[in-house]
Amino acid sequence: MLVGLLCGCAAILLKSLIHLIQNGLRSWFEDPSDSLLLLVYPGVGMLLSLLFVRYILKDNISHGVTKVLQAVSKHDSNIKPHNTWSSLVASSVTIGFGGSVGAEAPIVYSGAAIGSVIARKAGLSYKNVTMLLGCGAAAAIAGIFKAPLAGVLFTLEILMFNMSMNAILPLLLSSVTATVVTYLFMGTEVQFAGSIEAFHMARIPFYLLLGVFCGFMSLWFIRMTLRVEDRMRHIGNPFWRWAVCAVMLGVLIYLFPPLYGEGYSSLSLMLNNNTAEVPSLFGEQLQASPWLFLLYFAAIMLFKVFATAFTNAGGGVGGTFGPTLVSGGLAGFVLARLVNLLGFAALPEANFVLVGMAGLMAGVMQAPMTAIFLIAEITGGYELLIPLIIASTVSYGTIRIFERYSIYTKRIAAQGELLTHDSDQAVLTLLKTSDLVERDFTTVCYTDTLGTLVDAISHSRRNLFPVLDEQGRFQGMVTLDDVRKIMFQRDNYDSIKMYNIMKSAPAFVYLDEKMESVMDKFESTQAWNLPVLDDENKYLGFVSKSMIFSSYRDQLKAVSDE
Repeated sequence: MLVGLLCGCAAILLKSLIHLIQNGLRSWFEDPSDSLLLLVYPGVGMLLSLLFVRYILKDNISHGVTKVLQAVSKHDSNIKPHNTWSSLVASSVTIGFGGSVGAEAPIVYSGAAIGSVIARKAGLSYKNVTMLLGCGAAAAIAGIFKAPLAGVLFTLEILMFNMSMNAILPLLLSSVTATVVTYLFMGTEVQFAGSIEAFHMARIPFYLLLGVFCGFMSLWFIRMTLRVEDRMRHIGNPFWRWAVCAVMLGVLIYLFPPLYGEGYSSLSLMLNNNTAEVPSLFGEQLQASPWLFLLYFAAIMLFKVFATAFTNAGGGVGGTFGPTLVSGGLAGFVLARLVNLLGFAALPEANFVLVGMAGLMAGVMQAPMTAIFLIAEITGGYELLIPLIIASTVSYGTIRIFERYSIYTKRIAAQGELLTHDSDQAVLTLLKTSDLVERDFTTVCYTDTLGTLVDAISHSRRNLFPVLDEQGRFQGMVTLDDVRKIMFQRDNYDSIKMYNIMKSAPAFVYLDEKMESVMDKFESTQAWNLPVLDDENKYLGFVSKSMIFSSYRDQLKAVSDE
């Protein structure tokens, strides 16, 4: 409840800061949609955010949800204290100045940091630190959207693993607390009220089609976002990168004004069948041609990905949660308008905008339950629950054919740092090779004699002896079985050298190697012990199957429910 209270306040603060900056920058325009300053503002916001992160924080705070996942898998759920507020500052400036990103990922990062910091201050175990981190993330989503159930589902589907029914109670408490706080200050109205028509069974085929369409659009969204960001990062100088991204974003916003900011105002217009009021550079020409009007919205749908990627790559701080909602709404509108223009049916466009939001979210985040109930909660669209389920599940099934990971997990999965709902994989991810190195082996030099080895055997509790050179580099190893037949032959104590009897290691393990790779080496070599080396091949110790199995059991106990 304490975490929920603080996260609810953080959500209110973030939304208030964004609106304050937006109103301060635009309220003095006679006609805001015509001001060329709107092309400059996003770049200024990105620059301010870049300077704040680079010279004040000196830490990377972009892609908040991904950072939370990495904290759970690689950093014992520890998130730095500054993340409780730094993401709020940077994202409010980025979005307030018109950056084409969402506020949801930064508030999730802040909420998770609040839960993590409180848990560590209380001296809780890893499992309970992770639980409070999840409570913070759930409360953040609940507070920003006024959607408590979606907050719980978001945490269970995306952030947490191996959670039983016992986990739902604290998650619900934090989510409901944050939602009540938001209600007190911002009212109980849904965020996106729309003109929704009743569900008709005859439209099910079109909702199925929308699900497939959203699945392919999700694939476009994930791959193009990551590709553009990676391409921009090839520009080494961060200020040159900012300049390129600011220009590209400015051009996109000039051609397509709805790309300015989060885009929620245009989404609200679509949900209320007021698409004619969506701002456009082309004005009357669009209204005069239905097909040109459709093309305009299709272009916004496709280019929203680029606007989001340029904002993040150029130094802005924001998430893809909001852009996913906007792009999904556009996908639903484009499909419904196309069907209507072709005369196949008379589809309610607002309904398809709403369902499209869920469809794209289910595909991009690969979290269909979160998508279904979030859209139902933030739009009051529970009467469209069946279409929401249809489109979300079909979209999820479609993208899973082509893409195994969500936009949040794709990069860290490639690095082997992703926790999954698979218990074995999750525990292996949590184990660190550096924590399993056994260093109590007696070493010998490769020029030492058999007599020296016998003396080492008499003082060692181990039956394995690593052989090194003068610089400490690993040369081989000798086991007790290797010398059992000759160790009592005193005549050979001075004549037999270690390089005469040592054998090579079947494989080597490196200190920063992923545990999954280490286990593959044990499996392929059938070895019981493998030497651990640093980057210069210097000997550090051995890692053994018995130590791994023991640590595995301990880690499994730590992450399992009581």
